[in-house]
Amino acid sequence: MTTTQPTRPQAQPTDPAGVTGRLATWLSRLTADQVPERVRRRAAHLALDGVACALVGAKLPWSRTAVEAVRRLDGTGDSLVIGWGTTLPAPAACLLNGTFIQGFELDDYHPQAPLHSNSLVLPSVLATLGGVGPRTGRDVLTAVIAGFEVGPRVGLALHGGQMLTRGWHSGAVFGTHASAAASGVLRGLTAAQFEDALGLAATQSGGLMAAQYEAMSKRMHHGFAARNGYYAAGLAAAGYTGIKRVYERDYGGFLSTFGEGHDPQPAQITAGLGDTWQTETIAVKAYAAMGGTHAPADCVLHLRDTGLRAPDVAAIDVWVSEAVYHHGWWTPLEPPLETIGAQMNIGYAVAVALLDGEILPRQFTRARIESTDVWDLLSRIQVHHEPAFDATRENLTRARVTITTRSGRQHTTEVAGPRGGLTNPLSNADIVTKSRTLTADVTPPTTWQRIESLVLGLDDLDDVTELVELLARPAHNLNIGL
Repeated sequence: MTTTQPTRPQAQPTDPAGVTGRLATWLSRLTADQVPERVRRRAAHLALDGVACALVGAKLPWSRTAVEAVRRLDGTGDSLVIGWGTTLPAPAACLLNGTFIQGFELDDYHPQAPLHSNSLVLPSVLATLGGVGPRTGRDVLTAVIAGFEVGPRVGLALHGGQMLTRGWHSGAVFGTHASAAASGVLRGLTAAQFEDALGLAATQSGGLMAAQYEAMSKRMHHGFAARNGYYAAGLAAAGYTGIKRVYERDYGGFLSTFGEGHDPQPAQITAGLGDTWQTETIAVKAYAAMGGTHAPADCVLHLRDTGLRAPDVAAIDVWVSEAVYHHGWWTPLEPPLETIGAQMNIGYAVAVALLDGEILPRQFTRARIESTDVWDLLSRIQVHHEPAFDATRENLTRARVTITTRSGRQHTTEVAGPRGGLTNPLSNADIVTKSRTLTADVTPPTTWQRIESLVLGLDDLDDVTELVELLARPAHNLNIGL
């Protein structure tokens, strides 16, 4: 009787010179030493923001519903569920951890190729760790950076915000690729295996933006993508093949299908690869709302600082890019409005910015959403598409606001982008402050201090086991009346 020996994995992609092959080869060769120290440091701070968002999101009402459902569906396992003191099968944990990070619209976003990188990358890395054994912090940080780089590049090839305009949840479309890249780097995939992983990830991409109005599933879209990318890398590591040259295929390829009729640009995926770092472009939210609402809110906050108040206002007019307009404005806007709908809506963010002077979790409680003063002011707000903001990707999150007072005077201000975005980024120190503020009510200070130290020290950490154990500890409820 003869036995068939398993074949050694092919080392090279089918077309090393093509876009898919070049990306796969770069991922297979990526080391921490190839990443500038400033980029590694920024990536660690971004990861800290993601961890803080996960702990805040872990025990939200819709997160509890998700945990209960997934437990019943998937049973027990050995992969951590952040903030729950429990474990589940790795794909289920990956799904939930991504859902937590996206749980309250506090997490990062890419202002030119909209996606939420932490909710895709961190869950995939954590799920992968259970199967590959102990890893150093530098191993983990390199995998995280790989995901931070790949997701936006794939998004840029589809013209970023155009996907939102067309009704796709862009991050769920790009996100499988980011997750597969991160998991694949941690697994040590060859270039050929990365080609398979990217093909497997691409065929699982999807997500409908109509989930933003009232559906809990909006919180889970990036979790789905994280899980699917994790599966893609794991299947590729086992020798299960995916679509070859997935970014180049004319029929049924990723770009040709998702970009049909919209002139996708494959070269964006590898443009400046290893020299231009998308990690440095990722924005950190200053407010608990969809990223496109932030620049209009900043305009209103600036006008509020000049003394304008809601009783003075006859009308508020907001101008934004096409992608932000389609994503963040709809009519009629009327009660009842779910928390997710309020967090997605430009008018709501503008209203509470003027009324309260902030757009934080307490602005999205049931009591605040139902308040008479909010709906009275919402009736005087209109949002418009400004075609001039569509000229370049850099203008995607630009905004202009005019407040007309009851006396007839007009007050106008415009910002190139929001606080936390490309033109006004949060510093690393700002991110630390934000994370401490977010976690103050959900995690003991001593626990957070240790988590913070370990995450920011990933580059020099010999073993991430302690960090994983700390993330698994039960978090407290965010008791603000949701």
